Amino acid sequence: MGFLFLLVIWAILFAIAWPIALLLLVLIPFLWILSIPFRIVGFVLEGALALIRQILLLPARILGFR
Repeated sequence: MGFLFLLVIWAILFAIAWPIALLLLVLIPFLWILSIPFRIVGFVLEGALALIRQILLLPARILGFR
């Protein structure tokens, strides 16, 4: 559904301002490649925070609190 929505938006943009729409077709893959390191950092930070949370809650889990 999201892809269809983006396709319709792009088609409207192509009808209104075709040079900008064609420029987006060229730039979007580069922007996706540039976002990969930020995604990796996000996954690492999410895992680290989950680990810290589990370590901090370990005494409560051992004692039987929920």
